[in-house]
Amino acid sequence: MTEIRPAHDRDDAAATTADTTLKGAGVTAPRVVVAGGHSAGHIEPAMNFADALRRLEPTAEITALGTVRGLDTTLIPARGYPLELIPPAPLPRGLSRTLLQTPGRLRDSVLAAGAVLDRVRAEVVVGFGGYAAAPAYLAAHRRGLPIVVHEANARPGLANRLAARMTTHVFTAAPGVRLPHATAIGIPLRPAITGLDRPALRGAARQRFGLRPGGPVLLVTGGSQGARTINAAVSGAAAALRAADVQVLHITGRQHAVQVPDGDPAGPPYVVIPYVGEMQHAYAASDFAVCRSGAMTCAELAAVGLPPLPLRGGEQRLNAEPAVVAGGALVTDDAGLDPAWIEATLISVLTDPGRIAAMSARASAACAPDADVVLARHVLTAVAERRGLAS
Repeated sequence: MTEIRPAHDRDDAAATTADTTLKGAGVTAPRVVVAGGHSAGHIEPAMNFADALRRLEPTAEITALGTVRGLDTTLIPARGYPLELIPPAPLPRGLSRTLLQTPGRLRDSVLAAGAVLDRVRAEVVVGFGGYAAAPAYLAAHRRGLPIVVHEANARPGLANRLAARMTTHVFTAAPGVRLPHATAIGIPLRPAITGLDRPALRGAARQRFGLRPGGPVLLVTGGSQGARTINAAVSGAAAALRAADVQVLHITGRQHAVQVPDGDPAGPPYVVIPYVGEMQHAYAASDFAVCRSGAMTCAELAAVGLPPLPLRGGEQRLNAEPAVVAGGALVTDDAGLDPAWIEATLISVLTDPGRIAAMSARASAACAPDADVVLARHVLTAVAERRGLAS
């Protein structure tokens, strides 16, 4: 049974160095703490890495560090890993009242993270950003533990920028990310995604969602939280999409409701569902995707060769640039996405099989299917090096 429990504060002076005698004690299982939480964009690559580590080293003892905020308590236990909860200490991006409260909150969170590291006798901390990452990095640094950082986004978050100054083990999703010591390896993805054969699974996937076997299918998703702009724009263009014989698989997000006008029952389906746990089926059923430009979404779509229309906004827009430059994606600003844009611009793409096929081939050019294994091997190497130094 998966365990979720809060970490209890413990004075730094109580930190133990018992794990430095691992080799003499005959302990072989690597003990790894993974810190990456709040959003699926942080949690999914962390869990995918953990799965790869277990495949390479089945005896590995992996503990996830998280907070009660966000999706940590939902997504991490579902993947079968013990979850230790620490107080959230979000790092503000600018001057605000929150900044004045940060030192106290961060201290409490670092103490709690340190207590977890001591209790599980961690040998390495692997961080993916999010609320739990900065406290884990600081607690590990105080104990002299190796720190391994993975940054999924084109523009790094504050926690990973901090950690990159503490370690040389820094990995990114794409080249050109501004972090010291960075090596680009891609984003850890599930084998169900990297090994997906869309044409082979298409018929069964479409039947699964109540779609027709033939004709174009547009996948609509705003990620795990949904996206109001995407939902409104595509549902508002439902009549035009039906008139163009385009089927729609619309994943709204659990917190969003979408009302689609009734159409001809004999016409192309417009399927509305709140959430899909195994996205490989949605990808296999579809020919094109309207989505946010989150790092995880962009990486998965590249892996399966599904051309996207990423909605860019803020820093996320940078995640979509490689696919756009390669000719495998279209992109639009949040403010520019509305029913009229879909009718005037997107439908002509959806109804052009040749263009979709060309974009699909170009979309897959940026895929890095083995990032999970590459990162897992680096972590095992860091553990082995530490044991060698300790012995």
